[in-house]
Amino acid sequence: MKYIWHLSRVLLGLVFIFSGFVKGIDPLGSAYKFTDYFHAWNMEALVGLALPLGILLSVAEFVIGIALVTNVLNKFFSWFALLFMSFFTVVTLIVAINNPVTDCGCFGDALKLSNWGTFYKNIFFLALAIITVVFGKRYRPTKFPLIATIMAGATVFVFVYLIDYSYKHLPIIDFRPYKIGTNIPEGMNMPADAAQDEYANVFVYENLKTGKEKEFTEANYPWQDTLNWKFVSMETELIKKGYEPPIHNFTIETPDGEDIKDFFLYDEAYTFMLISKNLDEADWSALERIKELTAYAEEHSMHFIGLTASELDRASEVAEEKELPIEFFNTDEITLKTMVRANPGLILLKKGTILDKWHFNNIPSVEEFERELTYFGQRGIE
Repeated sequence: MKYIWHLSRVLLGLVFIFSGFVKGIDPLGSAYKFTDYFHAWNMEALVGLALPLGILLSVAEFVIGIALVTNVLNKFFSWFALLFMSFFTVVTLIVAINNPVTDCGCFGDALKLSNWGTFYKNIFFLALAIITVVFGKRYRPTKFPLIATIMAGATVFVFVYLIDYSYKHLPIIDFRPYKIGTNIPEGMNMPADAAQDEYANVFVYENLKTGKEKEFTEANYPWQDTLNWKFVSMETELIKKGYEPPIHNFTIETPDGEDIKDFFLYDEAYTFMLISKNLDEADWSALERIKELTAYAEEHSMHFIGLTASELDRASEVAEEKELPIEFFNTDEITLKTMVRANPGLILLKKGTILDKWHFNNIPSVEEFERELTYFGQRGIE
């Protein structure tokens, strides 16, 4: 039983570490997921707490995981893990039944699970948490593990630093479809043999004798029995989700609603994309560097455009207020938040491939960008 306890403790701890780490290095992504839940559950008043809650959750998971793996303060953190798993097992059951969001966000963007898959996963790890608590008294160390405690504390300290760095810059590891090196057109391709969505028709008929309504499928709906049944309605339900390309909702729309993304995705010239999900909330501390790059782009026949979910009339006003000589186009807000975790952020594109991306705190100067162009030239990206 000792080996089962150790295996349960370490395995549970590793899962907590992984879950906390992938959420911690993408704090804005965690905040967006909390926001999705708050909107789905009509708890808009809590939206302002999404970011601190996301960071708190990731730190809590990581600390629990480190403590379990290193066997530090085992009694406290074993109980903490059990309470944690008990609470979230109930939450994920509610989510699975009501399906307010399609992805629970348990592992950030690193690993996607269905809501029911998440619940079953939690059942398994809840069992490991129970084993860790029940047999902990028998097998936990009798002496205080000083070296392990110091190592655990140092690891948590580094993790907190990585959270702060990822928030002020960009996630140190990008698990999203728009990571550097991605070719957007390829990401939108649908393979010829890809599984398609499967739908089923549900027919609702009213029983003329009882007045009650009943649902039928295409195999048994009583369309010929007009003496006993009366047609009420028909609904089409998705019964099996088919293949969905990693990038499936990327558009660049003009004020007239025309999608002009292909012009920029297949052009031979470099294209800068200034990304802002909401221009009124954008941090313009790097405005002067952005202006310098727009002038450089114009001088060297490069494109420089803005993508926003704000109204384009408002975008034009902001561009005029900031003396920013670029044209803004509309893109879906969720897509923009996925493309870059910054408002604004900057993406460099060529022939549809993302060559680099920057947080507003890291917008390059013209000199820094020219050095990067030299690097691209050495790699054959011209």
